[in-house]
Amino acid sequence: MDGKGDLRLEARLAKLVELSGNQTRLVMDSKQYPPFSLTRLLTTVFAPKPGERIAILIDLPDPAQVKDFAFRKDPALTIQRLAHDVFYQGLKNGGLAELQLVGGDLFAYEVTGGSNLDLPDRAVEPTGGERSFERDLYPRYDILLCISTFSATAPLTAFAKRFGFRGATLHGLNETILRTGLAVDYNAVSRQAEKLRLSLTRADAFEIDYVIGEHRCTLRLLCGGQEAQKSHGLCRGEKPDVANLPAGEVYFVPEGADGHFPLRYEDGTIGLMEVVGGRIRKATLLRGQQGVIDAHNQKLASDPVTGELGELGFGTQELPAAGRDIQDEKILGTLHVATGRSDHLGGKLTPDRFADRRNATHDDILFSSTKTPEIQVPRVRMFRAGKTTVVLEQYRPAAYWRQVLAE
Repeated sequence: MDGKGDLRLEARLAKLVELSGNQTRLVMDSKQYPPFSLTRLLTTVFAPKPGERIAILIDLPDPAQVKDFAFRKDPALTIQRLAHDVFYQGLKNGGLAELQLVGGDLFAYEVTGGSNLDLPDRAVEPTGGERSFERDLYPRYDILLCISTFSATAPLTAFAKRFGFRGATLHGLNETILRTGLAVDYNAVSRQAEKLRLSLTRADAFEIDYVIGEHRCTLRLLCGGQEAQKSHGLCRGEKPDVANLPAGEVYFVPEGADGHFPLRYEDGTIGLMEVVGGRIRKATLLRGQQGVIDAHNQKLASDPVTGELGELGFGTQELPAAGRDIQDEKILGTLHVATGRSDHLGGKLTPDRFADRRNATHDDILFSSTKTPEIQVPRVRMFRAGKTTVVLEQYRPAAYWRQVLAE
């Protein structure tokens, strides 16, 4: 790496990272983003052909709320309101004509209640009419945009393979994501993701060191020399595929895992996960509510595959934190492991293998200086071809990745 390249990268990272004592904190950087453009985003991501049909999917507590767009009056439904105001109206008010697309219709389904759970078949349109996803929507549309509360990437990927459509999931959409993660050039995002993918591909294993208070532990994930995959936002051509937007990630489906790692629950409780044979076997309380740990252990006992580690991912984009995992896990320096369903990533854990299909979620466990500031990650090590290489240090790219990015 030449000195100038190193200095340029350090300057960019300095805008993203502010050091305070031993804590590392991501801050809004001074990077300039172009104004969000729906047509530019759709053109870059899908390269749509004239005449292709496009539709928007949203989830609602009661799908009947879509009639006459009544859901827009509910202040809690911010994601769905953005879907209407920015995407639906954007298509109807010139976007369809500019892209030479057809449709631009909007349909609502009942909220699933969990990440990547199977979607219901019933869809409701703004007239109040009901449709079947499998009979009326999947076979009819070429591009589907799912803007929802919970991720629908896994079920939509399975249906895309059956029916031949392409799509994108944009769960958790908010104004910050619109201004930043969806305003970037996804050609550039794809190029950077590919650089980092090549730097990790065919790894034998990774080790993640964690520190929380006085507790130190390490999680080792086995990758078996597999090809790394990337989420880069491009979903072009005729091959059925579903992109995750914002994109910017390199990931693996682990072949095994052992060790321990901390998990921060939604209420702030933190437990220590014991991993044996690729699966969480037991949670132990580190701080917070014992009842939360007891409930998790009961779920692990009644449906063991809920603890299976189905993903190891690394963010690849220089983005500000948006307070939503869909963007924050794509930030360079962050990492995540995921439990549960993995078939949409090339894994083998499908909903039918769970004792209860309502447990068949894919849940990302994000580690970042904004989401988990109480959890330090001193180092992430890659083992490949007999060599050990540090990839991340304290939520920042280590020397190896800085060199890759500067080339």
